[in-house]
Amino acid sequence: MSKKRLVIALGGNALGNTPEEQLELVTKTAESIVDLSEEYDLAIGHGNGPQVGMINNAFEYAALNGAGTPAMPFPECGAMSQGYIGYHLQQSVRNELKKRGINKNVATVLTQVLVDEKDEAFKNPTKPIGSFMTKEEADEIAKEKGYTFVEDSGRGYRRVVASPIPKEIVELDVVNSLIENDNIVITVGGGGIPVINKEDKLEGIPAVIDKDRSSALLAEELKADMLVILTAVDQVMINFGKENEEAIKEMTLEEAKKYIGEEQFAKGSMLPKVEACMEFVENTENGIALITSLEKAAEALKGQTGTIIKK
Repeated sequence: MSKKRLVIALGGNALGNTPEEQLELVTKTAESIVDLSEEYDLAIGHGNGPQVGMINNAFEYAALNGAGTPAMPFPECGAMSQGYIGYHLQQSVRNELKKRGINKNVATVLTQVLVDEKDEAFKNPTKPIGSFMTKEEADEIAKEKGYTFVEDSGRGYRRVVASPIPKEIVELDVVNSLIENDNIVITVGGGGIPVINKEDKLEGIPAVIDKDRSSALLAEELKADMLVILTAVDQVMINFGKENEEAIKEMTLEEAKKYIGEEQFAKGSMLPKVEACMEFVENTENGIALITSLEKAAEALKGQTGTIIKK
């Protein structure tokens, strides 16, 4: 009997801000992934906000300070982040599989995701990347480079880039083939490398696609049974932080729309996750979405915690 197919979107809490911290954290992440792989076929997406910003900042610093290193275009920085995050995840998952005596392979697919160059997002950059800065530091770089910076949750200023809607997973057939041959696949890293179609040729474009939306599209195109978004909380809350705070065990599309209308979900954190889940559920016949924490993923898939979103 074939296993059910899951697409998992890993939140930033599963990765670190430095290569050393990340390697330590993904070892724990790998345990949860391998737990799930014993029951499900898996494709895994992940974020890359801090990492792609770190790579971009490093190249720009080197270029500006006469190190003889060229500034690196943003799509290439995204590809680098996919590569090294994928390497850490792939290595940690493989080590965990070997430790348990499970004969299964894991592969990272460097993934391009098609976007529309006329997407309205390019007129209004909103996706934070890179490290936090003071207002003075941000103003200086904005003047020099023409970048856009915004204040982020009282923690400082961060550069923002466009976050266009993903339209197509370019390497979909490769990912599907690997899953069908019983491999764990790491894909759409950081939402995928954003590319546009110019005169029938793909071309990278500076942007960061939301990894939850790319994972939702991937889940839809792979005909997955479930989209699982792993984040920092066990369940989605309404009236968050208030006396009448309430955990949601299950919500329909209509209920989710109602809560969004009431502005129950924060724009920079839970809202895009709920919207990605709704997109997957809406566009599939029997698709179900789940939001929970990495630590509670196995329990949530048994219905013991987490928030289910369904038609």
